[in-house]
Amino acid sequence: MLIINIVGVILIALIVWWFWLYKPKEAELGENDLVITVENGTYSPSRIKVPAGEPVELKFIRKDESPCSETLLIPELQISDTLPLNKLKSIQLPALKTGEYAFHCQMQMYRGQLTVY
Repeated sequence: MLIINIVGVILIALIVWWFWLYKPKEAELGENDLVITVENGTYSPSRIKVPAGEPVELKFIRKDESPCSETLLIPELQISDTLPLNKLKSIQLPALKTGEYAFHCQMQMYRGQLTVY
């Protein structure tokens, strides 16, 4: 019985870490081309740093056939676009103010974040 309780507590701790404490690595949009891959239920990278005050081009490639992965939404910027399967899609963003901007699919199962510095 004790072993079952210990395993249960460990599983609860892993769930808390995964959903509330885990932060994926940030990638910075810079000189080299950064392509955001939509695959296996995630955007990779899902956290992107971009400079403030200048237009930005994000490049996406969707490898996931899920219908949810087809639509990209950036609500704060009123952007909604379709990502074609296995083709590179560029999304033009205007000059942004410092802050954080979420992007996701229409059901918010795929999620990412732009950090503007």
